[in-house]
Amino acid sequence: MSAKYEPKTALGRFINSLEETVIALILGLMTLVTFLNVILRYGFNASMSWGLEATTFLFAWLVLFGISYSVKVTAHLGVDALTNMFSAPVRRILALVAAAICVFYAFLLFKGAWDYWANFANLPQTEGRWFPTGFEEMKRTSYRGWYEVLELPMPEWLRWIEPLMNDGDHYEKVPRFIPYFILPFGMFLLLFRFVEALIAVMRGETDSLIVSHEAEDAVDDVRHMNYEE
Repeated sequence: MSAKYEPKTALGRFINSLEETVIALILGLMTLVTFLNVILRYGFNASMSWGLEATTFLFAWLVLFGISYSVKVTAHLGVDALTNMFSAPVRRILALVAAAICVFYAFLLFKGAWDYWANFANLPQTEGRWFPTGFEEMKRTSYRGWYEVLELPMPEWLRWIEPLMNDGDHYEKVPRFIPYFILPFGMFLLLFRFVEALIAVMRGETDSLIVSHEAEDAVDDVRHMNYEE
């Protein structure tokens, strides 16, 4: 993680703490499920059949949630060998162009993620190839809320969604719209963070979207620890 980011408000500190807690929780759950499966397999000749699927979904959540967090704290790696050859005003212009491209790309990802997830959640997809021009007319035949994952069992505390999403029918496995929700949510966060980054460049608060030379600076900061006094 980058050491540059410091929340400036109480709300910012709360959101930053929440994001870091969610990331840590996902990592912890992945480790716990994998550890328990190893113990069951080698100690009791058994296993949780849904363990692999659960860790796969958790890893997807970690990646898709983490990319927006990395944009926020400027932790994405990049190469600035070329941009460092230019003057500060030129670097700012290049950063503005890069940020605008990132915003556009994140917008496309968000639209595509919504369109993929929507029918699993009994919601309409957007119309328009590149930009949404509205929502399609939904028909019950296009509902996909009854689609389930392969192995992950349905928790009893989620049974309240059955009348809403599955006409009251019983879910044996977790419906797909739940783990797939990270697609539109993660892409929305990514779009939001890139917009924030674009605004920061416009205000002159930063001139880059990447972390590159900071890693070298960090090595210099701890270099003395490798030598005896």
